[in-house]
Amino acid sequence: MPNMSPKKMPMPVQDPQVRITNFEEVALGYTREMAIEEADRCLHCKHQPCVSGCPVNVRIPDFIEKVKTGEFEEAYRIISLTSTLPAICGRVCPQESQCEKECVRGIKTEPVAIGRLERFVADYHREHNDAPFEKPAGNGHKVAVVGAGPAGLTCASDLAKAGYEVTIFEALHVAGGVLMYGIPEFRLPKEIVQKEIGHLKEMGVKIVTNFVVGRSDSIDSIMEQGYEAVFIGSGAGLPNFMGLPGENCKGVYSANEFLTRINLMKAYREESDTPVQHPKRCVVVGGGNVAMDAARCARRLGAEVHIVYRRSMEELPARKEEVEHAQEEGIVFDLLCNPVKVIGNEEGWCTQIECIRMELGEPDASGRRRPVPIEGSNFTIDIDCMIMAIGTSPNPLIRHTTEGLEVNRKGCFICDEEGMTSRENIYAGGDAVSGAATVINAMGAGKKAAAAIDRKLR
Repeated sequence: MPNMSPKKMPMPVQDPQVRITNFEEVALGYTREMAIEEADRCLHCKHQPCVSGCPVNVRIPDFIEKVKTGEFEEAYRIISLTSTLPAICGRVCPQESQCEKECVRGIKTEPVAIGRLERFVADYHREHNDAPFEKPAGNGHKVAVVGAGPAGLTCASDLAKAGYEVTIFEALHVAGGVLMYGIPEFRLPKEIVQKEIGHLKEMGVKIVTNFVVGRSDSIDSIMEQGYEAVFIGSGAGLPNFMGLPGENCKGVYSANEFLTRINLMKAYREESDTPVQHPKRCVVVGGGNVAMDAARCARRLGAEVHIVYRRSMEELPARKEEVEHAQEEGIVFDLLCNPVKVIGNEEGWCTQIECIRMELGEPDASGRRRPVPIEGSNFTIDIDCMIMAIGTSPNPLIRHTTEGLEVNRKGCFICDEEGMTSRENIYAGGDAVSGAATVINAMGAGKKAAAAIDRKLR
């Protein structure tokens, strides 16, 4: 008989008052016994709806069945059939809106903790198996990948497994994309990211860093070097701002800059060469996962942190777990209000943010109720730092230096169902096509494009 407990096995975590003083991982992971007990909650449904809820179609009931019997290496093998980055997905995927949303156990009780079990399996494999990945036999074809984020890494991995000679061209000095510069260490340790990337290198994938496609060289020039196809997984790294009066004050950051300094450059360390402000009173504008990440980083730098979001808690797009962790860490949520002006001092530093209170009106195009300003409800918050986390767009460099690449009004590449752009043998996927989205969706796009490239070149 399965374990019919209505609740997931709780995830052990650092105490909130301890973790706000460090950047170590908050979630500590399941023990062997906890994983087996949670796996026993899975009913191994005949129709397996959880699999269809996963963008890369991990065979979820099959790997969980192996966890039940303690066959953790076999569970890892099953996950790896479709997922390139299981240790990462187990930590940062929004399972509650994907695989776990479709879990039959979730109809009347809490769903099976699929993400936590995936993380356990991947961590077990990393800690107990040092065998290198085997380099597949080559098939004589060359493919270039632009960007070493989740879309590019997944595309490169699937192509390498099929025998392609793959080279990734990465603009930053280290591979990983948003996994390295965007997601904090306390959610995703960078050692784990680099371990996963190491597997690609073992399979023969070449990674060229400090290479800005469109500056260092063009896509057309790369294709002239014998690459038969190119996959663009360059992400959406161009931050959006609101155009507020005073937004150019010192102390106003984009979330991209703030998180890159902290995550990639380790600016929170005293010996870091890349400085970052250690604010005392910080406001983060936005309600997504990036806003939670920025707010929680600022909290760890010693700030009193407020999140300003124009809708209510029910419409907050961030993961429930991240919101709960932020609340536990003492971050204040100023909901149903929106900034209208940044106020600075004579030295040009921000000192206050003026906001207006909102109420929810009729639903907008997204289906969420549209926030409407309440006349005369303006108020101010004292600050010395403001972080804008209201979304990002694709950098226009590649489309400006490559003829014939069609984009939509948001600057995202237009692709067919297989991921091919308006240029023959140039594919794209992830945030460069969809706009800012999730890691697992980007991986799904990379996987789809790899399959399409394989069909085309063979």
